[in-house]
Amino acid sequence: MAKDPPVLEVVGLSKAFTTTPMFGRPTRSPVLRGVSLKVPAGGSVGLVGESGSGKSTLVRCILGLEKPDAGDIFFKGKMLNNQSKMATNKGDIQPIFQNPTSSLNPRRTVREIIAEPLVVHGRLSAAERRSEVDRLLDLVGLPRDFARRYPRQLSGGQCQRVSIARAVALRPALIIADEATSALDVIVQHQIISLLLALRAEFGITMLFVSHNLAVTNIVCDEIAVMYKGEIVESGPAARVIGEPSFDYTRNLVKSVPVLTVPHPREKVWIGSEL
Repeated sequence: MAKDPPVLEVVGLSKAFTTTPMFGRPTRSPVLRGVSLKVPAGGSVGLVGESGSGKSTLVRCILGLEKPDAGDIFFKGKMLNNQSKMATNKGDIQPIFQNPTSSLNPRRTVREIIAEPLVVHGRLSAAERRSEVDRLLDLVGLPRDFARRYPRQLSGGQCQRVSIARAVALRPALIIADEATSALDVIVQHQIISLLLALRAEFGITMLFVSHNLAVTNIVCDEIAVMYKGEIVESGPAARVIGEPSFDYTRNLVKSVPVLTVPHPREKVWIGSEL
């Protein structure tokens, strides 16, 4: 029996940007250097690295917002055309961005924001969409009367819950969470992590979780890929990468986070909605 291909596979991706100083010649600065990465169906892969390591550029290439200089991106075994943005246009890939407030349209209500993907893709009738938005609000732990509110009337954690509800509305094959908890305080971070874990269990969501925080990634992800200066320097099961790191940069990351004494401290995640 043939094995299903990874939901996402990145092969030898390279990208450089041109910088033009006030005096002197333009120079090409490499940001991605032959990056290869696989995200298996139903799995959760964490991409970890410091600021400037190339994580966000890789995400932008996957979403079709940047065109790589070399390499290929495959989605469910088929090459992803960065010009047509085929998968993202169909709603098969959904992002959750770092800043939940700026990623939501301030002129739309929560109901309109969550329902937008369903409207764009012609899913459900108006009455069915209303019921589905109510169900999604229940799912992410927000009161149904929040549907009438605007993003400015919500806290950062509540806005991120709205972003997550919007992302799962189409039941996408892949969610890319790009620093989805880094703009939140510690308590709300734990609540959002709990929510992501619950949604993975409910829908079997495949996730690429991008973060600079190894402790958070360890809780959410089955596998971890460590990015350093535009390259994947180490990858594998989370317990192995954290318990037996083979690269000096990874060792330093592990040493800097005391909570990583336990390979998968899922019991430390706080459950419950934000008050």
